[in-house]
Amino acid sequence: MAGPGEPHDPNGAEGFRPGPVPPYPGAQGYNQPPPQPQPQLPGPAGGHSESRPRNLPEASAWTALLSAVPWFFWSLVLVIWIAGAIGFKWGWIVIALWILSGAMILLPSTEELLAKYLFRLRRPTLVEQQRLGPAWQHLLGRAGVPEGRFSLWIQESDEVSATPTPGHTVAVTRWSLYTLPPQHLEAALAHELSHHLGGRAWLSLVNFWYSIPARCGLIVVRAIARLMRRVPALGCIIGGFMIMAYAGIVLAAFTFGHGYIWPVLFLTPFIAPPLLAWLNRWHVKEADRKAAMLGYGATLVQVLYGWQMQHQQDLGRETSRRAQVMSSTPSLVERVHTLEQAGGIPPAAWS
Repeated sequence: MAGPGEPHDPNGAEGFRPGPVPPYPGAQGYNQPPPQPQPQLPGPAGGHSESRPRNLPEASAWTALLSAVPWFFWSLVLVIWIAGAIGFKWGWIVIALWILSGAMILLPSTEELLAKYLFRLRRPTLVEQQRLGPAWQHLLGRAGVPEGRFSLWIQESDEVSATPTPGHTVAVTRWSLYTLPPQHLEAALAHELSHHLGGRAWLSLVNFWYSIPARCGLIVVRAIARLMRRVPALGCIIGGFMIMAYAGIVLAAFTFGHGYIWPVLFLTPFIAPPLLAWLNRWHVKEADRKAAMLGYGATLVQVLYGWQMQHQQDLGRETSRRAQVMSSTPSLVERVHTLEQAGGIPPAAWS
């Protein structure tokens, strides 16, 4: 589906035309001067505070390790299960290779393969690079990030924010690229870049790499669940067998295990999802807070309201409590409140 302002041929650079600017408060024309900076949190030159050493990871980076624990545990369980199927005489080689495979993240080509085939991102075209270049360069200079440290990718999405990616891959959505004027596009890029600041680049990449086996197992479980809905007889047989096997493993862990750590880890499929969803929402709001501290708070508020006005027909007016708890992204109102509190943005700054 073509996004607002996207050319009919998304693969052809010659069909590019800037999309119409949505009529939301504070939209700037392409030739108008940039808006005046708004009051930010205390710090040198109105930016981030230098009270914390910049070479130490921030709290959001360390909390990301909490979400890595259940993923790593179930990845290890699956790798050990595969090693057991091969035979532990040779299966330990599989475990050792999996642990040592983390060295592959040092190769730049590994991040490119993950971005292209797992996250389904694409490189920007030449025309898209010309549109992204000035905003990206100005943002890097403002954030004090060396040029070339991160690479820009495009996500084919009509959302306001892209899916957070690990490592040094920064993604921007097609909606932001083709719809937003330069100042607002720079604010959207500031949010995406903030996901990688504070020491999160390498930690997020290591966490994601060792979670790949567990994520593959989750894909299999979801495929079986779809099979149970489409072919109930066959799906119920397979699903029943897996449930009985899992119940036996949990019962053995509680019966023969020493302490409560291993039994609790085996119960993570029921405990972890709401906690992981809450952590993801918190990370999104932390990225908004960092963008506001860089001076993009008021502009990012305008971006969020502009996206809401263009997609208000698609937004659900009422959502269940379970959907809110399990959502990995905060609501627009939560994000606006975060930006207002972080940047000290008065309502008069919206227009």
